[in-house]
Amino acid sequence: MFKLGLIVNPVAGLGGTVALKGSDNVAQQALALGATPKAALRMEQALQGLLPERERLTIYSASDGMGAELAQQLGFACEAVHHPQARSEEGAHPAMTAANDTVLAAQKMVALGVDLLLFAGGDGTARDVYRAVGSKQAVLGVPAGVKIHSGVYAITPKAAGIVAAQMVRGELVSVTDAEVRDIDESAFRQGQVKARYYGEMMVPEALRFLQATKQGGRECEALVLDDIAAEVVEQLDDDYQYIIGSGSTVAAVMTELGLDNTLLGVDLVQAGKLLGRDLNAQQLLAACATVPTKLLITLIGGQGHLFGRGNQQLSPELLRLLGRDNIQVIATKNKLTALAGRPLLADTGDEQLNAELAGHYRIITGYRDAVLYPLANPEES
Repeated sequence: MFKLGLIVNPVAGLGGTVALKGSDNVAQQALALGATPKAALRMEQALQGLLPERERLTIYSASDGMGAELAQQLGFACEAVHHPQARSEEGAHPAMTAANDTVLAAQKMVALGVDLLLFAGGDGTARDVYRAVGSKQAVLGVPAGVKIHSGVYAITPKAAGIVAAQMVRGELVSVTDAEVRDIDESAFRQGQVKARYYGEMMVPEALRFLQATKQGGRECEALVLDDIAAEVVEQLDDDYQYIIGSGSTVAAVMTELGLDNTLLGVDLVQAGKLLGRDLNAQQLLAACATVPTKLLITLIGGQGHLFGRGNQQLSPELLRLLGRDNIQVIATKNKLTALAGRPLLADTGDEQLNAELAGHYRIITGYRDAVLYPLANPEES
């Protein structure tokens, strides 16, 4: 029997849709703003790929929203080896757990000799798992956080399930060391990216399904960014409002317009005016319900994700409302070249939408310069 350790961080990703740019120390605030826990749903998407193999494996997990109940509901043989202590904070949400719960649960699973530790969360969760298991335990992350700079995560939950199923079936799967990185969320909310290296964990090396480490730093190709911005501004149509995504490439467009920009958030502009800044998912959906809208977005350098990494404000409902034809991608050629031929990726949380977004995009790469580049999640190909 294959032994699978399973951990869900129930508060992972809570800050994304409500524009808090993370979940560390703001989970209660996010819940008060109407955020809905989705980490369990992300893990469920991964576990769907293991359903055909459930007779071959035993799951060891933790209770109270950390995975055991989910595994049992899906019909897996599951033993809860950790039970989080009741939260002492007055008014705490039932799903609230502490970082130490992840650490303790992971340590117990390693002691039981699990073959793979599958966990759902973000960079903070990866740090907690690393603190517990170090570099000698095979792990694989199911992306569920707001910020995911670490290389220990699969590109989507479905991809994580595919890799785990390969291991359960005894297929030849190599392993490699992948970086654990996290950023200072306080600085992140002020528009500064300060990534820190914490160590490396051992992950299954199915490279089509494993995301690269997020490239840090800001674009230094100032002239190229100016050219891209000039091209975009010339094409803006005053009859449309434009959702301005996050990142320094898109920020160049706001600079060209002479508008304040939320570097790591999402803004809304029309006819040279700033209509809203640092909007959350609900605000964006309401603002676009009756007004023709286009989206201006760039990819994450090194990873290639267009959706699902740091821009959860762009909800599946919003993307369906806009439609694929109203999505304009911009990027430098260096950024695209760094992908080494890998396609762009979509991890919206909605597998059908991910498939609908696939195809070739016209990407503005300079003034009067554009290329065609594909978006195609490998588990769909």
